[in-house]
Amino acid sequence: MTGEQVLVIGAGVQGLTCGVVLAEAGWPVRIRTEDRPRATTSAVAGAMWGPAQLRPAEPVLYWVTRSHAEFTALARDDTSGVHLCAGRMAARFDLGDAVPTEARLIPDLRRCTSDELPEGFTSGYRGTVPLIDMPRYLDHLVARFRDAGGDLQLSPVPTLADAAAEASTVVNCTGVGARELVGDPGVHPVRGQHVVVRNPGIDEYFVELTDSGEFTSYMPHGDRVVLGGVAEAQEWNRVVRPAVSAGIRRRCAAIEPRLGEAEVLEELVGLRPGRESVRVEVEHYEGARIIHNYGHGGCGVALSWGCAFEVADLAEG
Repeated sequence: MTGEQVLVIGAGVQGLTCGVVLAEAGWPVRIRTEDRPRATTSAVAGAMWGPAQLRPAEPVLYWVTRSHAEFTALARDDTSGVHLCAGRMAARFDLGDAVPTEARLIPDLRRCTSDELPEGFTSGYRGTVPLIDMPRYLDHLVARFRDAGGDLQLSPVPTLADAAAEASTVVNCTGVGARELVGDPGVHPVRGQHVVVRNPGIDEYFVELTDSGEFTSYMPHGDRVVLGGVAEAQEWNRVVRPAVSAGIRRRCAAIEPRLGEAEVLEELVGLRPGRESVRVEVEHYEGARIIHNYGHGGCGVALSWGCAFEVADLAEG
């Protein structure tokens, strides 16, 4: 804890969670952001906590484990936008018996029986995990941040030099924007598109496990269900593509027919920050310490609390 101002750049799930952890630990924190939280890529996410097969493996395991504990606790708060939900994770190939280490955190995890698998799917698991209704959850984080004394400003940071001139400790949570802000060519967009429909009575999630650019997923959040999805690497286009939405609806309806006729509420596009490995580390730049926290791909939500606590440890120095 210190009287020294910390500047966080970005107000997606990483920036806001870092802001909350730092502010609640007693740091004076300002978040500057180009987009309002509900206009960030984070707001487009499905979103669920789940195993994160990213590098570096050991830190990622810690981050996702710490985050599971936080989300499980948040599910007890009706205002958080987090709830525990049962459902299926399935694949069109044999997943085998080996599961990621962090999957052991799912208390009721078990193999799907053959009659629990949709047509065309070979294997899968059932389990209860935290689901996160992102618009509500981002509002929850903003409220917590402000309650802890944090200052949220809709004010883009043009360069890293501007940030370093403003604060001696800077936390860079700019996602795909880090490519330009810090000149990291390893960061690339992975375009995602979702269709949000009025919930026709769905109370379980479904996620297809695949490396394909197209997959099937649906996640219920009260009166709405988020349908997915696609993962298009190196694609910057944020315009909704009707053909992609039609494909998402068709794939979801093949598994859950009620989704085929559900009323469409909105269609969303976001750019996930792809990178060979997640970057959480300190860089010394023009007299300031820049704590980088980006490159989480499609696992930004699932890693958010663990990464934020790591950032706070780095800020302590």
